Amino acid sequence: MAKKNRKNEQLPEGMSRRQAKLAARAAEREALQKDPRPYAGLVAEADLVALQEFVPSAVASLEVKGTPVNIVTVLPGAVAAMVRDDDDARFVALQTQARSQNPGRDLAFALNWVLEAKPGDSLSSGVADGTQPKITELIEADATLEISEYDDFNWWFSNASGMPLEIQQMLQRANDSVIPSRQVEKDLPGSIWWVNPGGGKAHIRWIRTEDNETDMLNALARIGARGELNLGEGTKFAGAFRTHGVVVPVFDLDPEVEHDSYGDALQALNDAIEKEYANDAQLSAEERRQLENIKSRQVTI
Repeated sequence: MAKKNRKNEQLPEGMSRRQAKLAARAAEREALQKDPRPYAGLVAEADLVALQEFVPSAVASLEVKGTPVNIVTVLPGAVAAMVRDDDDARFVALQTQARSQNPGRDLAFALNWVLEAKPGDSLSSGVADGTQPKITELIEADATLEISEYDDFNWWFSNASGMPLEIQQMLQRANDSVIPSRQVEKDLPGSIWWVNPGGGKAHIRWIRTEDNETDMLNALARIGARGELNLGEGTKFAGAFRTHGVVVPVFDLDPEVEHDSYGDALQALNDAIEKEYANDAQLSAEERRQLENIKSRQVTI
């Protein structure tokens, strides 16, 4: 086998061959390193987590470098981004067919792509390749998302009824899969979503963005030990998710009760959480039992 002709190697300016190899390996390690909180530093962190992990059909509008962009749950074919060919509307999806372990970088990659994309273009894979800017260079740290939730995916098209029959059939199959979901109590911390998957129970999932997970779980344990970790009569604490570095308490609900009827209970529970989160006292025996129970039912996604 012929030896590689090193004279034709293109090395970064000012680097020896060894330095170039070390730099390449460092770049590979950086690409594989997981961001513990991919959306940290953004006011919209909790909403982005909700749209990526829990919400079936929703659109959030914001401006990226002066260009209107829609950050959405999912797009046709689970592509990462697209520009509609009839109205130049730009969409970037959080639930995609291909993604890395660093969704914040993937989102930055897709947002950066969609800014220059042409009508009719689509991005099949939004896996970040290292060329993307930081997410905080594209989404302002204090930017909030104006979210519209839907019971269908008709928003994929500017005129869904005018689509060819095969497209309408595909759209109907997608619409049939949508689980009713509603955002509730936007004035409270985090992002709170009601969902009714059927089967006799509805749920509220509350994405919290406290910095210290241990203190957050301790707070829930203290409230649980008092028998107050619920949202009122007919509700109960079901457990907690861990995702993207944040804790998501989940509550079981009566599906016949309206999603917007939990405002007072959510406010009271938030007051208790904030008070206990700041409590650095040792847990009592009952509180420790509650904590172990919470941890035993905790699911990481």
